Amino acid sequence: MKNLYLILIAAMLIVSCSDTEALNPVNQTRISDANAFATPQRIEQLVLGIYGGVKVGNFYGGRFYNYQDVRGPEFINERNNGVTNLFTWSFGVQSATNEVQNLWGAAYIAINRSNIVISGLETATISAALKTRYTAEARFLRALSYYSLVTLYAKPYTQDNGASLGLPLRLIPETSSGNSNLVRSSVADVYNQVIDDLNFAELNLPLTNGLAINNTSRAHRNTAIALKTRVYLSMGKYPEVVTEGNKIVSATAPFTATSGVPNALAPAIGTVFARATTAENVFSFAYSSNDTPGTQNSLVFYYNSTSNGGSEYSLAPTGIVSNTGWKTTDARRSFNVVTGGKTWVHKWTSPQADPDFVPVIRYSEILLNLSEALVRSSNSLDARAIQLLNAVRGRSDATTVFTSSSFTDVQALLNQIAIERRIELLGEGFSSPDIMRLKQNFPAKGLAPAVTTADTQYLWPIPLNELLYNKLAVQNPGH
Repeated sequence: MKNLYLILIAAMLIVSCSDTEALNPVNQTRISDANAFATPQRIEQLVLGIYGGVKVGNFYGGRFYNYQDVRGPEFINERNNGVTNLFTWSFGVQSATNEVQNLWGAAYIAINRSNIVISGLETATISAALKTRYTAEARFLRALSYYSLVTLYAKPYTQDNGASLGLPLRLIPETSSGNSNLVRSSVADVYNQVIDDLNFAELNLPLTNGLAINNTSRAHRNTAIALKTRVYLSMGKYPEVVTEGNKIVSATAPFTATSGVPNALAPAIGTVFARATTAENVFSFAYSSNDTPGTQNSLVFYYNSTSNGGSEYSLAPTGIVSNTGWKTTDARRSFNVVTGGKTWVHKWTSPQADPDFVPVIRYSEILLNLSEALVRSSNSLDARAIQLLNAVRGRSDATTVFTSSSFTDVQALLNQIAIERRIELLGEGFSSPDIMRLKQNFPAKGLAPAVTTADTQYLWPIPLNELLYNKLAVQNPGH
C-alpha cells in the first residue's frame, strides 16, 4: 500500500525484534494507510495535519491574503518582484504563473488531507463522539479551502446564480496517481458543497474547545456559523446571512454570541493581532518559531516596512487611507506607519522567524456581514444594521456615531458599510472578494490597470498543471 507521510505522529513502539526485523527495520517516520488510524493519538495528529495543510505559506500563511488584497485598490507594489506577486497586483497572471499554480496545489493538498481523514474516520476505532467531532473539523477546513479557491478561479456566484464553471469538486481521498480526470463542477455546486460541509460542522463541532488558544486555533460551532455568514454574503443570499448571524450576534448592543464561545468585539482593536486569543478572534492560524509560513510568505513580509518585513506593498495614497471620514484619531490609523514617505500596514510586526497568528475570522467582520445583509434584505435604513456599524466604528472612533439621518438613502448606508469594511479589514484578504461579489470593476492603482468584469484577468486562469494532468478540465475563457 502507498505510505502516507504523516507529520507529528509519534514513533511506533517496538515490543520485540527478530533477526529478520533487525536487517529490515521499520521506518519510524512512515506509517502505512493500513494503520494510520490505529490509535486516537495518530488520528488527532492527522486532524491537526489538515490545519497544517491549510496554513502553509502558499495558502493561509500569507500569500492567499496578499493575492486577495493587492488585486484591490489599497496597495502599491514597491519591488517589481515577480516572486512576490507582482503579476497578481498588475493583473498579468497566466496559467503557468507561480502564484496561480502554487495556490491551487496547496489548497488541493489540504482538501485531500481532509478527504483522507473523513474517509479514514468511517472505520476508525475511536468513540463516536470523537469520530463526529474530527469529521466536522475536517469538513470545516475543506469548506474553507473550497470557498477560498472559488473566489479567485471562478466567476462570482452573484453574476449568474452560480451557473458558471467552478472547480473540480474532489470529495474522495486520492492516495495514488491515475485519478486526475474530473470535470469542473458549477460555481453553485461548489458553494452548495461548502454550505453542506459547514452545516455538518455547525451541528457536530463542540460548543467550546476550552482554552482560549484552542477556541481561536481550532474550529468550534460558532466558527462554522461565522464562516457561513461570509459564504452566504458572497452568494448574495442576504436573508440567510441574517439567519446565521442572528445565531451568534445578540439582538441588541453590546453585541455578543449568546451561546457557545462568548465571541464579542475586543475592547481595543490593538489587542486582536500579534498572537491574540481574544473573544474577537473567532478563528486564527497559530504559528511559532518552530512552525512558520516560510520566507517571503508571511504577512509581515508583505506589508511591514521595518527589518521584519520586505517592504513589498505600501498603502495606495488614493485608497481607503485618503478617506476623510476615517479620522486621524481613529485607533485603526495607528496601524498605518509612515516610513520613507510611504504608508505601510503594521498589523503584523513579529519577525518571519517567529510570526504572528493569521486572523481568518474576526467578530468585527461578522457584525459588518450582518449589518450589510440586514440593509440589503430589507432595503431600508435598518436600525439594527446602523447599531452594528456603530459598534465597529465606535470601538476605534467614539467621536463618530451614525444615525438614520446620516444617510440620504439605502445606498448611502451600504456605501458607509463598505467603507467600514475597507478600514476595519484592511490587509486581511477581503478586497478582491468584496469587489467581485458586488460585480464591481477593479479600479486602477499606481501602474496597475483597471479591470472590468468582462476582462479575462477578472478571474484567475485554471493552472497549467491541472490542465496537463486533468484532461476533463477546461480553461476559463480568454486565458
